[in-house]
Amino acid sequence: MAPRLLVYSRTTAYRHDSIPAGIAALRALGGFEVDATEDPAVLEHPLDAYAAVVFLSTSGEVLTPRGRERLAAYVDAGGGFAGVHAAACTEYDWPYYGRMLGTWFARHPEHQPGRAVVEDHDHPATRHLPAVWHVTDEWYDFRTNPRAAVHVLVRADESSYEGGGMGDDHPVVWCRRQGAGRVFYTALGHAPEAYHDPHFRAHLRGGIGWAARVTDSGSH
Repeated sequence: MAPRLLVYSRTTAYRHDSIPAGIAALRALGGFEVDATEDPAVLEHPLDAYAAVVFLSTSGEVLTPRGRERLAAYVDAGGGFAGVHAAACTEYDWPYYGRMLGTWFARHPEHQPGRAVVEDHDHPATRHLPAVWHVTDEWYDFRTNPRAAVHVLVRADESSYEGGGMGDDHPVVWCRRQGAGRVFYTALGHAPEAYHDPHFRAHLRGGIGWAARVTDSGSH
C-alpha cells in the first residue's frame, strides 16, 4: 500500500490561487496516496496513518490548540512534515512551529525571475537540479536566517533579481530534524505555473519523499 500524505491548505490570511494546482501536482507525483483537507478538525486526531503532513501555502493561524498538540507530538515521535511556500507565513503565534520549520516569512519582492544556487546535490529534493536553477517566484525573505538550525539545500542569488533583503546568505530550501521527525521546507511555489514545471515537481517529490522516509540521503 502506498504511503499516505495529509495535504493541508487552510488559509486565514493571504490565499494563493496556486493551491488547487499544488494539490493536483501532489496527487500526480506518484507513489503516494493523498488526502487533501482544509478542515482543522482533521489534525485534532492521531496522524500516525500518514507518512508526512504537507502544509501547502497555508497562511495565518490554521490550527486549533488540540491540532497543535497532535502535530507536534506526531513530528517529535518520527513523523514527516513538509512546508511549501506560504507554510512559512503560518502559525506566527506558536513558537514550536517556528522552531520546527526553522524561521518565519517576513516579506517578498515582486514575483520575478531569479537564480537559485544548489548547495547540496546529494539530497533527493535537489539531486536532479542544475547547479544554478533559473526560477520565477516570489523570493521570500525571512525573519531570521535559519542556517544555524537547518541544513540548507538551496539559496537565492540576490544579485539575480530586484528587492532581496537578506544579502549573500539567503536560504530558500532546507531540511532539518525535529525530535525523531524530518522536516523539509521550500519557499518556492507561488504561482500555478510552478506546479506544472518538471523540475519543481521532482523537487517536491524528493523533499516530501525524504520527509516521509520514502527516499533517503546521508545523515540529513
